[in-house]
Amino acid sequence: MSETTTHSILGTPVEMPVQVRTATAFMGVFSVPAVRAQALIAPTGLDILRYRPGRGLCTLVFVDYVDGDLGPYNEFGVCFLVRDHERAGGGVVQDVRQLVTGGAGALIHRLPVDGEFTLAAGRGIWGFPKTLADFDADHRGNIKRGSVSADGALIAKLTVAPGIGLPGKGIAASLAAYSHLDGTTRRTTWSMNPSGVRTRPGGATLELGSHPIADELRSLGLPRRALVTSSIPDLKMTFGDATRVTS
Repeated sequence: MSETTTHSILGTPVEMPVQVRTATAFMGVFSVPAVRAQALIAPTGLDILRYRPGRGLCTLVFVDYVDGDLGPYNEFGVCFLVRDHERAGGGVVQDVRQLVTGGAGALIHRLPVDGEFTLAAGRGIWGFPKTLADFDADHRGNIKRGSVSADGALIAKLTVAPGIGLPGKGIAASLAAYSHLDGTTRRTTWSMNPSGVRTRPGGATLELGSHPIADELRSLGLPRRALVTSSIPDLKMTFGDATRVTS
């Protein structure tokens, strides 16, 4: 019989895996210069996945966690697609193959949230770089809107136009979520089960503020036209324990 891992977070036990029963999300995926993105993530020891020569993918996502083991909270993620940490080198053809077959990973580069408990759990269990922020987000309207600020400065405002519904109830997926905190890179198995996904080419309006995270995004050439945008009205997720990749 396998043992259940339990973490103590702010005096509260959190059993693994962590379940998110109800969440909503919307996002924009942007093409960015791979060299600039690689410079940002250099301390992780990971490699940016190149979906075409010289270009990587950066996703900006707003998530409203409605019902889950860590309670309700809002989140804004800055994520980069990266190669599997065990794969050394390779070219665009191998990168695209990883992308298509589900072998790529997602590096969670920045992760502002608006809850103290999820901040402590995210940093303590998975090494996610969670920081406290203020949110103003509308996940229910036809047009999705989100604004995130911290330390009195705007980070970003993202608006996502309606997309076209994908057939079926949604596609379950499992991928590696990478994180880097306090000099350690970790890998977490992250399973998703989305329903009602709507997507389209373009469709994003992005405004950046004066916060340092906004400056990082600006260094990648944003804002620019998104490659694709998506909204997910019903999202279930499971997070397993993290394993160390580097330390």
